[in-house]
Amino acid sequence: MSCYIERCAMRVDVELIQFVEEEVLPGLPIQANAFWQSLNNLVTELTPKNKTLLAKRDALQQQLDQWNQANKGTFDQQQYKAFLQSIGYLEQEGDDFEITTSNVDSEIALQAGPQLVVPTSNARFALNATNARWGSLYDALYGTDVISEEGGAHRSGGYNPVRGAKVVAFARHFLDQAFPLLNKSHADVTSYSIKDRTLLAEFDDGESALLQAPEQCVAYQGEPSQPSAVVLRNNGLHVVLEIDPESEIGSHDKAGISDVTMEAAVTTIQDFEDSVAAVDAQDKVGVYRNWLGLMKGNLQDTFTKNGQPVTRSMAADRHCHSVNGEPLVLHGRSLLFCRNVGHLMSNPAILDANGDEIQEGIMDAMLSVLISMHDLTGEHACRNTRTGSVYIVKPKMHGPEEVAFANTLFDRVEDELGLPRHTIKIGVMDEERRTTVNLKECIRQVKDRVVFINTGFLDRTGDEIHTSMLLGAMATKAQIKQQPWINAYENWNVDIGLQCGFSKKAQIGKGMWAMPDEMSQMLEAKIDHPKSGANTAWVPSPNGATLHATHYHQVSVSDVQSQLKQRQRASLQDILTVPLSDDISQLSADDIQAELDNNVQGILGYVVRWVDQGVGCSKVPDINNVGLMEDRATLRISSQHLANWLTHNVTNAEQVRQTFERMAAVVDKQNQNDPLYKPMAGNFDTSLAYQAALELVFEGTRQPNGYTEPLLHAYRLRLKKAS
Repeated sequence: MSCYIERCAMRVDVELIQFVEEEVLPGLPIQANAFWQSLNNLVTELTPKNKTLLAKRDALQQQLDQWNQANKGTFDQQQYKAFLQSIGYLEQEGDDFEITTSNVDSEIALQAGPQLVVPTSNARFALNATNARWGSLYDALYGTDVISEEGGAHRSGGYNPVRGAKVVAFARHFLDQAFPLLNKSHADVTSYSIKDRTLLAEFDDGESALLQAPEQCVAYQGEPSQPSAVVLRNNGLHVVLEIDPESEIGSHDKAGISDVTMEAAVTTIQDFEDSVAAVDAQDKVGVYRNWLGLMKGNLQDTFTKNGQPVTRSMAADRHCHSVNGEPLVLHGRSLLFCRNVGHLMSNPAILDANGDEIQEGIMDAMLSVLISMHDLTGEHACRNTRTGSVYIVKPKMHGPEEVAFANTLFDRVEDELGLPRHTIKIGVMDEERRTTVNLKECIRQVKDRVVFINTGFLDRTGDEIHTSMLLGAMATKAQIKQQPWINAYENWNVDIGLQCGFSKKAQIGKGMWAMPDEMSQMLEAKIDHPKSGANTAWVPSPNGATLHATHYHQVSVSDVQSQLKQRQRASLQDILTVPLSDDISQLSADDIQAELDNNVQGILGYVVRWVDQGVGCSKVPDINNVGLMEDRATLRISSQHLANWLTHNVTNAEQVRQTFERMAAVVDKQNQNDPLYKPMAGNFDTSLAYQAALELVFEGTRQPNGYTEPLLHAYRLRLKKAS
């Protein structure tokens, strides 16, 4: 149970007070009383507006429900658009403009590359992602299915030289594509050196060759005649040839190359939101404490690996000699965003003067920026920003008014903490329907601080279903992915971003590759993201980032964006197409049951870890035992889809309950090797996780915008209080 102490008319959990006053404030020019007064100022001033915006969401949904019910079976696209305009859901688009954001670090403004999203609650994961700025191409290839096991190239056991040879061949081919030599191949090089300010490759036959583009060689370590590392650059990303003829790998390589190190996760979103389960002060302090370690540069985590304790800390910068003779420092860590929660949730960590929980988004903004001030001092070796900025991604905002409120919130945080205007930069997640259709006007509200927009299929589809819940039965999830609004939405996001001047100023992002074990498929498919004009895209692991980085060497996103600026904007009419089933009656009983099995198994597999163990994101096996990275966005679409089918009698309550009971046994079996796991089958009346999963479906139509957080938080809090 929480223990509260009064601070400036608020009642604050003692664990949060101790963290702020004993760990965060020392070293900052802010006294404890001044901080708590500032937070109370924000809570008092901004809470009424926050609640008004949430009430508007509900009012709009009521109007949508009435129209959808009245027009079920007689949907007319033009009438629908006119209706959305009449209620203020679809707003008038203003004149053209370009964003004016300044002091943006180059990783965001200029470099195109992979992006990781990681739960900040897990220190090990947070460090792994932060350090994934650089990744071993050899390790990423050797340890994944990108290299086939045919011909004896198996992964199991000790080092396999057959597999190793395939890895080296792949890497040399990559070098030939990204950094071609004049009339020669990197596969045949016997030595590299630095001569006349560029790379010189030598061969067995006595010949030598330069790079086709000599300027691609930018730096080295060691001696020019025998460098220990050569730094190459292509499309703004660096690749390092690690040369060590004495190493185990280098001693078997004719050029002495021991590894090819890729600049990989250029940016990372440290997540306070969808991938964490933070329901009270204890949880929030865990998240904030890890963010503090990242901002101070001293975060460490000790864990056991192969039976031995291992301590991980933040990677150092890499110091090199530029080919022009000047020192060159390569930033050692991914540039970090933090993702705050949206406007919806409150949290019991702090109660206001009326005894009500304060809005969690206000608390996150104040505390994440306060903590980031340790980085802004520039006193720590492992710095994040070099331009004096704090990067916050803000999710789950609906339309321009809510984005404007976030801008006001950040203005007020800057004022209270004494920071220059627009120190806080914002990432606007384009994952709610009302934001998509009004994206240009959303960006306008933050044109002086915006640095990121993105698309996300799962949350966007969950909102799509909830918005049109009463209009009719939705298509199957597989069919929804083929609907015209999907491509229009993805293209629209890029079109609007480019129209608003994002090129070479801010990121346009694309969504996650959800299968961390299927890296061969990822290499085949995810090149479409840079080809679409996105200068970043989410990957599920450091290895995924290293492999996805190869795509940004194949595609110049800057060139693609220049071409895309000329195309016609994507169709708003397509975006407003609702993914209704053409004829739900054509689905067989087996088809319906298969869809239920898929949805229910995914819901249970995720919720049981969230409620019982407080795990907000993990690799969860799907119904076919394929590991998928799951977070609340996945849960939202699955629960809303089932709620929709119940609403329109595609299925019934009894069939859904029977499916839940059957799938509980499946999920139990999938987790049988987890010593912390609590089985659901046979415990349906006592398992809070099982009850939460059921309620997400049966109460799905009544959840605000179909969000899962209110129920998940309620059940997790019940479990923690009972423990």
